[in-house]
Amino acid sequence: MDENQNKISKKNWREKVRAFFSDEKNLKRIIAFLVAFVVAMFVSVAVSAPADFPRDKVVTVGEGESLQQITTELTDARVIRSSFIFRSAVILLGREKKVVAGDYLLDKKQDALTLAWRFAFGKTDIALVKITIPEGWNSKQISAYLTTHLPNLDEAKFLDIAGRNEGYLFPDTYFVSPLVTPEALVTKMQNNFFQKVESVPEIKSFGKPFYDIVIMASILEEEARTTADRQIIAGILWKRLATGMPLQVDCTVAYATCGGDLSQLSAADLKVNSPYNTYIYKGLPPTPIDNPGLDALTDAVTPTTTNYLYYLSDKNGVMHYAVTFAEHQKNVAKYLK
Repeated sequence: MDENQNKISKKNWREKVRAFFSDEKNLKRIIAFLVAFVVAMFVSVAVSAPADFPRDKVVTVGEGESLQQITTELTDARVIRSSFIFRSAVILLGREKKVVAGDYLLDKKQDALTLAWRFAFGKTDIALVKITIPEGWNSKQISAYLTTHLPNLDEAKFLDIAGRNEGYLFPDTYFVSPLVTPEALVTKMQNNFFQKVESVPEIKSFGKPFYDIVIMASILEEEARTTADRQIIAGILWKRLATGMPLQVDCTVAYATCGGDLSQLSAADLKVNSPYNTYIYKGLPPTPIDNPGLDALTDAVTPTTTNYLYYLSDKNGVMHYAVTFAEHQKNVAKYLK
């Protein structure tokens, strides 16, 4: 190709380029491409993990925390770059109000989309511990049990918080992080309690204060084994309260004097000056004495009406009832002495 042909070729190429850029459609395509490229680069950076991502960190999502609170905490901790990207991803996953509470292990850098999926569906990357709380355990018994299953739990702090919420720590099986805090665990058990009691409509229609019902249910957990007996005893104890008669139940005294262990209760304990001594003080004790299950709560508000005013449990756990105190004394002599 000679020099003249080369010049003509270059001229034709320039004209084609000029014509291409003069075409409005082509210009729009170029602008759209550049905008998409810039947006893609921005999103890529925003989605990626921050340079100072905190590896080997545990992030805790508390019970009831909002997506906004969680997003702010992750942003402040340099876990995510863009709160908008993270929050939008969780919303698109349909989990705006369903982010799973728990402890999340961040052992490696992960982008905002991966983290959004993990938090949305509770992928904590920490092996959970199974704990089972039986019906009728009090806060001290629960605390003693937890120390063997959750060695990282602050026992003193848990006992303090749990003791102030006695009666509302629902007995159930839970799967919790080995790093769970006392506050988070108590909140989890409380939330479970209030969710479960919604299935007992009689609680609202019974006509007694809710707090009184929980206290009564906690007593029934200690006083009887079967539904039938708990319902009969509920009828007796509600009747005693209505007539101004002291409840006279050993389990409330045991709660105050020997940690709820009835086997350790002595005759001297029955004379102790305590608001939990229902032999001395009329009415219900000031707080629940343990954490009742759903059956006891139901039995408390579905009492069986009888003429009985007294009852006792023999050495085999069989209940014996009496209408009069004289009949009760005969039962004591027959079954307990």
